[in-house]
Amino acid sequence: MPPSACGNEGKAKPPSPARSKWFAKPWLAGVKQCRSRGKASLKKAGRAGRKPRLSAQDRQRLEKLPLRGPELLGYETPLWTCPRVAHLIAQEWGVRYHPGHVWKLLIGLGWSPQRPTGRARERNEEQIAHWKKKVWPALKKKLSARGAS
Repeated sequence: MPPSACGNEGKAKPPSPARSKWFAKPWLAGVKQCRSRGKASLKKAGRAGRKPRLSAQDRQRLEKLPLRGPELLGYETPLWTCPRVAHLIAQEWGVRYHPGHVWKLLIGLGWSPQRPTGRARERNEEQIAHWKKKVWPALKKKLSARGAS
């Protein structure tokens, strides 16, 4: 079979001699396979790895379930963590996911990792605003006056 029949008409060039054998071997194997078995032999083999344990409908439902809050599962705080989502999945569908792999599911659903802002309950916004406007500028002036002398 001529090289042009394998879709090789000037598109794919052989690797340069500067490239390693590691790079050239798969390319040459593909060309040989195409020449001996035809273009159809180069098609993808299909998906690699296991099939997902949750169906597409289950994943759509999982996308909406966290909006109800983790309090429904008995947690005290309104914070979703991967172990909590794994618990939710196990309770709803009876499918166990390792908490370390749940984040892949969540990212696939469009969720992103977020952390709540850590603020003290005793925080006084008025005092903070006063400190930023009055005290901090005064401290900066004292420091710059010391550095100038």
